[in-house]
Amino acid sequence: MQLHVSPSMRSLTISSNNGFIDLMKIKVAARHISYRTLFHTILILAFLLPFVFILIALVTLEGVNKCSSFDCLGRRLGPRFLGRDDSEPRLVKDFYKILNQVNTVEIPDGVKLPDSFNQLVSEMKNNQYDAKTFTLMLRAMIEKLEREIRESKFSELMNKHFAASSIPKGLYCLSLLLTDEYSSNAHARRQLPSPELLPMLSNNSYHHFVLSTDNILAASVVVTSAVQSSLKPEKIVFHIITDKKTYAAVENHHGIRNYYHGNHIAGTNLSDTTPRTFASKLQARSPKYISLLNHLRIYLPELFPNLDKVVFLDDDVVIQRDLSPLLDIDLWGKVNGAVETCKGEDEWVMSKHFRNYFNFSHPLIAKHLDPNECAWAYGMNVFDLHAWRKTNIRETYHYWLKENLKSNLTMWKLGTLPPALIAFKGHVCPIDRSWHMLGLGYQSKTNVENAKRAAVIHYNGQSKPWLQIGFRHLRPFWTKYVNYSNDFVRNCHICEL
Repeated sequence: MQLHVSPSMRSLTISSNNGFIDLMKIKVAARHISYRTLFHTILILAFLLPFVFILIALVTLEGVNKCSSFDCLGRRLGPRFLGRDDSEPRLVKDFYKILNQVNTVEIPDGVKLPDSFNQLVSEMKNNQYDAKTFTLMLRAMIEKLEREIRESKFSELMNKHFAASSIPKGLYCLSLLLTDEYSSNAHARRQLPSPELLPMLSNNSYHHFVLSTDNILAASVVVTSAVQSSLKPEKIVFHIITDKKTYAAVENHHGIRNYYHGNHIAGTNLSDTTPRTFASKLQARSPKYISLLNHLRIYLPELFPNLDKVVFLDDDVVIQRDLSPLLDIDLWGKVNGAVETCKGEDEWVMSKHFRNYFNFSHPLIAKHLDPNECAWAYGMNVFDLHAWRKTNIRETYHYWLKENLKSNLTMWKLGTLPPALIAFKGHVCPIDRSWHMLGLGYQSKTNVENAKRAAVIHYNGQSKPWLQIGFRHLRPFWTKYVNYSNDFVRNCHICEL
């Protein structure tokens, strides 16, 4: 390689000894460039030229000298000069191509799949799988795993449904012992309340709470929590409604009995059903929804003809704050004070609209209801019985129950809330949601701090706190009001789970 500078310092020529390439020829205008600048330029070029020579030599050895242009040379030299392998993009493209091919290929029936990824790799090495075969086997393994997980989830939901519908041994024992005590102990059969307290049952200066239940342990928690949380417990009157047999005459309708007690999987295509939808259908088939106790709240004006206002409570609630202010709330002429369930931070619990409960493909539902209308919660409601008696709420409720029977129970899912949503339509006064926090029976991610602040917490859902499937971190809110030292409770071995 030769470097030649003209005597006048006006031109600079660089050439190879064998004439391989004439890299550059520069003419310099002395008037515009100083000798110092030219000298520095020559030094820089002298430093770079050896590297250029080495690269040219490497390219020549690899046969890249077939390129006839600097553009071709640059494309070849660039990735190597920067330490990159230009084969990577090509490999990625080939991989995507194989994935697209395998995605449309039918997996052969009876193909034997490895039990683990390590086994797959081992078989690949032993059998010399090509990329397509390896990817096909991997896809088959993933699909098999997805099926097994899905089937396991549905089995879990079904088992949970049966667990939620059953009566725990301790509660069954408690009912038997108390029944025996009632039959053998005259003191247990005394009139309640005592005659001198009877006037309190219809005195509107007291705070009246209504509880409909057949679970004596749950009822004791509701009453105890209400009394302990009240600022004036002496002003509380509890009206507890129960019966000897939960499944009464309504059940002898064959369609209802089959719906709630039939095969809960028959006719269900699990491949087209999400676990969440399946769980909702199972909950809708809970036997409690044909219990008259669950429908009695629609008759409150007739059951308590002398009362003006009552707070109705489900037996799976815990009262943590004085509820007497609820009875002083102005419902603005409405009948039902309830917490709306379409507004709130919890998207799982507080996102319920009419579309979540009703079948809007049914023409009667589509004609009369708005799918976007906000739903509200049963379980802790303030009822203005005086205003209620001026409405046709009960007749509306009965009408829609009959229409649902005529439609083979296809107009809605779940039990008593949907017909109530229709019957109380236009008669609901929204109250602050801090009065009633829902979802502790099906939402494992319940915010514990919010639960501590709520006036009433509601274990609606399958995971009741008295069941083994109850959420352990939420159970203490309920168990703190159970008297585990009671003889009947101890004799039935009811203890904190």
